[in-house]
Amino acid sequence: MRDPTKGHAALPRGRVSIPHAEYFLTVCTDEKRPGLTSPAAATAILTELRAMDADGAWQLRCAVVMPDHLHALAILGERLTLGQSVGRLKSKTHASLRAVAANSAASLAWERDFYDHHLRPDEVRLAPFLYIFLKPYRADLCATGDRWPGYYCCDEDWSWFKGELNTERPYPEWLL
Repeated sequence: MRDPTKGHAALPRGRVSIPHAEYFLTVCTDEKRPGLTSPAAATAILTELRAMDADGAWQLRCAVVMPDHLHALAILGERLTLGQSVGRLKSKTHASLRAVAANSAASLAWERDFYDHHLRPDEVRLAPFLYIFLKPYRADLCATGDRWPGYYCCDEDWSWFKGELNTERPYPEWLL
């Protein structure tokens, strides 16, 4: 029998959805199966993330699609709770994941839950931006000079963040 105080069952406990609060999200595939970076899946995911921004579900600041998970930094809107927002993302991209799975031997689906971190107002925002941007490079999925196709950053944030990429600043400790 599953212990509700451990693992995925414990994730929603204590989860608070605060409109206009900023969240760092991680959404994984079931059993960490790769396939999200196929062009069809990655495009569908990034398209839905931006569509949710356009209709006010959240304000997407940046995101990265990795082979078996995605990270996003978003400010929650007023229409949906955090769980409903992630549920919408999973629902709207489910067909694309199934289509990718149809072309492979393994099924591809979203994991039941997700991870979130509510950023406090005093937390430095550069750290999650760097973490999200650097993730595919640190995983050796692309060369340093190449652009990762599964990365997104809104124009407003890219205008200040791109200048941070050319400094000799040491990485935040939690990136190591």
